[in-house]
Parts: sequence; structure tokens; C-alpha cells
Amino acid sequence: MRTVLVTGSAGFIGYHLSQLLLDEGFRVVGYDGMTDYYEVALKERRHQMLLQNANFTCKVGMLENMETLHALAMEEKPDVIVHLAGQAGVRYSLENPRAYLDANLVGTFNVMECARELEVEHLLMASTSSAYGANTDMPFHEQQKSDHQLTFYAATKKANEAMGHSYAHLWNLPTTMFRFFTVYGPWGRPDMALFKFTRGILNGEPIDIYNHGEMHRDFTYVTDLVRGIRLLIDARPERPETPEDIPEWDSLSPAAPYRVVNIGNSDTVKLTDFVDAIEAECGREAIRNFLPMQKGDVPATWADATLLKELTGYTPKTDVREGIARFVAWYRDYYQV
Repeated sequence: MRTVLVTGSAGFIGYHLSQLLLDEGFRVVGYDGMTDYYEVALKERRHQMLLQNANFTCKVGMLENMETLHALAMEEKPDVIVHLAGQAGVRYSLENPRAYLDANLVGTFNVMECARELEVEHLLMASTSSAYGANTDMPFHEQQKSDHQLTFYAATKKANEAMGHSYAHLWNLPTTMFRFFTVYGPWGRPDMALFKFTRGILNGEPIDIYNHGEMHRDFTYVTDLVRGIRLLIDARPERPETPEDIPEWDSLSPAAPYRVVNIGNSDTVKLTDFVDAIEAECGREAIRNFLPMQKGDVPATWADATLLKELTGYTPKTDVREGIARFVAWYRDYYQV
């Protein structure tokens, strides 16, 4: 039985990935800080559900606490590490940038040090579509330039990519970075648009719609996302003999067993259409409060997921209306509304 250490296992994506890995016969070791960035009860409930499986164990601890993280890693000796933990949220990085410095830079360094010492089979780490920054050439593909991040959150994630490449090169540590595109679904984060819009519509409260609704996003359903991560575990990068050995569609580094992979739905949905679909599922109209573009935001995201398909044969495919229906059903059940 292979063991996977999942950081952020009580988080939205970490919970879904851990559940999938358990369903497929992996042993999963979770590590989560249970921070109060959003309601801790939601995180605790996710862990409680995972603990129903005898092959799941977990430890509460901060990424920045190297002593706790290292002790767990050395005791459990995972074959694979999937690093999902970190300070999330684009807009919160305007208010509290130090939280991103501590969790996303110091914390990720600690994870990489554990992976190096253990010589794990594969280290996989979360990045973000925000790494593309000011790039407007769409759809985004992994070989495009991504040097102009617009928020400190995005800058820390781009720094993680550079850090990961250096460790892959220096220590021959197979490393895959995946860039997420607006993930949504049941057990989602309360700070995300779908959660806030659903809550506002059901409560008869106004919802804030930025850039006057002229926003487009590549919404990726969470079970599609974690299926992509699961398949990438087995798509371990190898250092190429020569740069000429790298296929033109591959982001594989010429100097390290390292690549960056988009995981997105390969589609783009207008924000007002997204709200229309939520209204249809809630059976109520939204009170729409149109606002200007927020600082650090981008008008559109759109993933080219060709590389993911080439590596795994898989393409995310859940239609956004179907995904919204599942989320609203979960929300009504969980909050009894």
C-alpha cells in the first residue's frame, strides 16, 4: 500500500483528494493547520469524514512548524507528497501579505526539505492560474511567459514554482507543479464566489459582482481537479537526456525532472452567466451589486489543458451548470436551508 502525505487535508481540495486516494486503496497521512481564515468547523467536519477510513491518519500543525512537520514525515515515510496547504485567497493577500510569506514561502520550503530528505518518488505542489498574471494571450498554456504577477498571493505561488525547480535540479527530486483554475464544488470554501453567491441569494442579501459582470473564468469542478492530480501522481517527470528529447507540447524542464501542468476545464464562462445558473438552482433572483474591478484581479482566465491530456489521457469535463447544481444541493443539506 503506497502512502501519500497530503498537506492541507482538511481544506476543500485536500479533503476531496484524500477521499479519492482512500477510495483507490492508498494510505493517506493528512497534515493541516486548521487556521481560522474561514470557519474551522467546516475543516473539522471534513477531517471527521476522512477519519471514518482506517487508512487515514492526520496531524494538526502549521507548515511553518518544521519540527512537527518533519517528525510526521520521518515517522510515516510517505512515498509521495502532495502539497496543497497554504494561505489561499487572492483578495486576502491585499490585507495580510505576511500570512502568505509564512505559509506559502517558509511552509513550502519546509515541505521540500522533507521531500528531499525522504527522497520521495514524486513531489506534487499546488500553484495557481494567477501565476499567469498580466498575460492576456489565451487560453493559457504552460510554456507562456508568466513574469508579471498582480498580487502577492500569485507572487508567492510563482516563487514556489521556482523553488520547486531548483530542488528538482539540485537533488534530482521529481516535481510537478499544477496550476488550478477557479475550483468549485461541494465542501467548497466560504470565501469563494459560488459559496458567497449561493448564501447571498438564499438569504435575500445583495451579492457583489466585480467589473460590472464583465469577468470570465475557467471554472473547474473539484472532483475533476482531484482526478487530474491523482493521475499526475503516476506521471512522474524524468530529467531529459537533451532538450531535443522534450516534446513540443511538454513543459518539462531541460535541466530537471520538473514540469508545470494546468488543470482546468478548458472553457470560459461569463460571471453573469454563472450567477444566472446559481439563481436557477436556488429558485430565486439575486440582488446584484455591480462594482468596479478589484485591485489585483484579472478580467479572464482560460486553461489550455492539452498537456494534462497528453500525460494522463484525462480532460476535466463537468459542465458548470451540473457542478453548480451539486454545490447548491450540498449547501442546502449542510446548512439546512
